[in-house]
Amino acid sequence: MRKYEVMVLIDSDVDERQVPALIEKHLETVTKEGGTVDNTDIWGRRKLAYDINKKSEALYVVLQVTCEPATVAEMDRLMSIDEKVVRTKVLRLDN
Repeated sequence: MRKYEVMVLIDSDVDERQVPALIEKHLETVTKEGGTVDNTDIWGRRKLAYDINKKSEALYVVLQVTCEPATVAEMDRLMSIDEKVVRTKVLRLDN
């Protein structure tokens, strides 16, 4: 298993109180496959460097997970399908 850091940008139209439930829904992919969620850090609403889908703000969430490469790829794929998620970036951390 490998350690990953996933940066998630959530649409600014989503209420901040809905963010934990939205993230937990996607983290079920990791836990079902035997991985672990090491840390969930919700940064809140931040200004984007450039507009994405005509929006200048997004809700930032940083996740640290330990799982297999296929599992994090599946979670990234499911997030890209979700209309509430604007962007994701997956980084593999050095062990």
